Amino acid sequence: MLADTIPLYAFYALLFADAGLSDRQISSLFLLWSMVGIVAEVPAGALADRFSRRAALVASGVLQAAGYVLWIALPGYSAFAAGFVLWGLGGALGSGALEALLYDGMASLGAESHYPRIYGRVTSMGLLSQIPASVAAFVLFSAGGYDLVGWTSVVCCLAAAAVASRLPDVRPVAATVGHGAGVEGAGDDRTGPGYLAFLRSGLVEAASHPGVRTALVAVALLGGLEGLEEYFPLLAHDWGVATAWVPVAVLVIPLMGAGGAALGGMATEIRPGTLAVVLGAAVALFGGVALLSQPVGVVGIALAYGLYQLVLVVTDTRLQQRIEGPARATVTSVAAVGMEFSAVGLYAAWALELPVLVAAVALVMAAALPRLLRPEQRLIGQS
Repeated sequence: MLADTIPLYAFYALLFADAGLSDRQISSLFLLWSMVGIVAEVPAGALADRFSRRAALVASGVLQAAGYVLWIALPGYSAFAAGFVLWGLGGALGSGALEALLYDGMASLGAESHYPRIYGRVTSMGLLSQIPASVAAFVLFSAGGYDLVGWTSVVCCLAAAAVASRLPDVRPVAATVGHGAGVEGAGDDRTGPGYLAFLRSGLVEAASHPGVRTALVAVALLGGLEGLEEYFPLLAHDWGVATAWVPVAVLVIPLMGAGGAALGGMATEIRPGTLAVVLGAAVALFGGVALLSQPVGVVGIALAYGLYQLVLVVTDTRLQQRIEGPARATVTSVAAVGMEFSAVGLYAAWALELPVLVAAVALVMAAALPRLLRPEQRLIGQS
């Protein structure tokens, strides 16, 4: 996916460090990024539900590109912060819209039962696309430094926005037949309910539907661990990998993540207890290689990341299967807000040099999964 084929992903943490920022300043930027998401996620999801999920994806790419322009043109803490604000707004617009567009598009064809497999493949492709991006980052950095990497990334973001503009803008099937969380006729922009009605619909379903609520909590807690990937290049560098070789060294991480995501898409019947064991194994493996602090530890991170992606894809799928109303992007954005809160805690713990706390919380998450994902009597799409 073009949105994930961004060469700058492998270098921006190093860009900040080479611009003179300390680890605490870098973590503060990640905190700001998450805070923007917390504020903007749910309103952006409701906008996508009310007007156009396709337009939300287009705007997401444009805003991300604008943020990178600031980073490359005006490197410094203030510009980095402003860039993260723009990227955060773009991410908020796109985060719930993609899953909603995919699920409702399949539902319109009566094929929602295939969502887990397709979503797993989409996630896997997104991770695999980081591999050519990392190779390109190595070549671009060697040829033109951060500037060439950055401007190429701007072009990639705009290309992703252009591709998104060609996607079909499918509206929720449930909404067009007057079914769901009280938003009847949502498919008609002229006569359907307004923005606030969609916002209320999504929030009510997230809060009042027990199965949705517990799955939201699971996705929020697990998704926050994704913030660790921001530190992978820094860890590789700290463990002895030369700066120019960092993108190449970490290639194995998205490769294993893609494998885990693909397996997650096929593991539709896996039990919550088994997911808990898999996540616990991932946490133990990550903690072990962190203590080792050697370049070979990148391989251990990759294996742990693959196990984590398997658990995350299955958990996200369980959430989408339980959403019944038309405000799917809004409900998914509620989960994204929870993910941002979790990420804020992770960044704060890392800034305070408390990685042991991160590992302990992750193990608690693993222990809670069986309860949070206990099967409903009947899931939507399986009846």
